[in-house]
Amino acid sequence: MTETKIKPSSILVLATAAGFASVAMAADPVPDPAAAPAKPVTFVDAVTGGKAHLEFRYRLESVDQDPFADDALASTLRSRLNYATGDWHGFSAFVEADNVTVLGDDDTYNSTTNGVTDRPVVADPEYTEVNQSYLQFKSGSFTGLLGRQRITLDNQRFVGNVGWRQNEQTYDAVTLKSSALAKTQLHYSYISNVNRITGPDEGSQPANYHGATHALNGKVELGAFGAVTGFAYLLDFENAPALSSSTYGVHWAGTYKVSDATKLNWLASYASQGDYADNPNDYSADYYLLEGGATFGKFGLKAGYEVLGGDDQPNHAFQTPLATLHAFQGWADKFLTTPGGGVEDLYLGATANVGPVALQLVWHDFQAEAFSQDYGNEWNASAAYKFGAKKNYEAMLKFADYQADGFATDTTKLWAQFSATF
Repeated sequence: MTETKIKPSSILVLATAAGFASVAMAADPVPDPAAAPAKPVTFVDAVTGGKAHLEFRYRLESVDQDPFADDALASTLRSRLNYATGDWHGFSAFVEADNVTVLGDDDTYNSTTNGVTDRPVVADPEYTEVNQSYLQFKSGSFTGLLGRQRITLDNQRFVGNVGWRQNEQTYDAVTLKSSALAKTQLHYSYISNVNRITGPDEGSQPANYHGATHALNGKVELGAFGAVTGFAYLLDFENAPALSSSTYGVHWAGTYKVSDATKLNWLASYASQGDYADNPNDYSADYYLLEGGATFGKFGLKAGYEVLGGDDQPNHAFQTPLATLHAFQGWADKFLTTPGGGVEDLYLGATANVGPVALQLVWHDFQAEAFSQDYGNEWNASAAYKFGAKKNYEAMLKFADYQADGFATDTTKLWAQFSATF
């Protein structure tokens, strides 16, 4: 008699589906006989009575990176048009199309798809693509989505949309969400494809990650003690098996109001990661994050210590391939892939609002986690100004300077950006 083996991922999917089903049934609202009947809406009314939005984002990005003799200079415009239908018996739809056009020369930077290799990378290739396209169903506290969608979980350290880049990272997925349990939010996504920032065309990096990925996330609100989130991310990439991993962890974040002008905030996270599916490497690594900060009126301070574990072998370090990586470990993007020795990131930051201008300054010190080695340090600074009657215009200047000391090379980046939303 042949023994049938059930994969842990299959158990996770079944358990998750059962949990959402029970929550959804428990959350069915009881009709109020005294309530006025809802105004009937036809299918045509829902489709034609939706809302459209138009967005433009122009960016000029300069990169001075050793040992390249020539700097990179990317002048790109992202145009985005989307449309959300109205509601029809709980169903609605959303579609969004993006176009990125190079304004000026297209051979002054390495877009990862244009074949330019004698200049630094600016991962903003020219493209036209459907960025999102999904069907949504809402009933009470339950929401389900099917199709190409944006997924951002917690602080996006493990699953995010990489919204900084002109080509946003989106997911072909089925997503189930519920808030039926008091002070609790449940999220599950089955992801069949990741549309990466370097797509849709293949270049020096994969445009997509194909496979069967499970993202399970549950958050519980604790009032004055913030919120605690437990998560499990099972990444199975057919065309990038070395990045397939299982990650289990917990995330705690909160804010304590001392007075109307003063607030304390904190962030703590731990995760354990190992190889998964067809990953050819046998490894385990840990992740830690501790961050504390305070705001005093229009000023803020923070300090943090983040560790991605590693060892003395390549491909054995803690990896976060679905994260919004630009938001972590410096804007120069020197640690998009965790080195074999892991990374320790000690950082200090300050923010200030001077009139309508939002200012930010951050300093990082990078070292290896698995052994004694200095990687380098980095300064980040930005200034952003929102204006217009609806604050729908924004101008931004942004700067990053990485000074290498044993890892990568000296790199300076400068951005000038303008966006408008209608």
